[in-house]
Amino acid sequence: MDGKMLVRLGAVVFVAIALTVTAIDMTRKDEPSASRPASALQPPADPLRETLRRCQQLGEAAASDTDCLAAWAESRDRFLGRDRSEAR
Repeated sequence: MDGKMLVRLGAVVFVAIALTVTAIDMTRKDEPSASRPASALQPPADPLRETLRRCQQLGEAAASDTDCLAAWAESRDRFLGRDRSEAR
């Protein structure tokens, strides 16, 4: 056998092994991460977030909505780390 033939044979063997390993890995069914329920991946519901989404959908009308103004103030205070019970 000459050098080119050995290189080709080595490449064929490598591809065959790679395909076999891939096929074995794809047929495995013991993947614990895929069996987690979707509810475990979702963060808990936040009423402020829901209010802000509603205000976003209102568009310009949200600027005169008292609930939106209060939600924006609470969101701003959360972001800045302020305590809502502090006197202003």
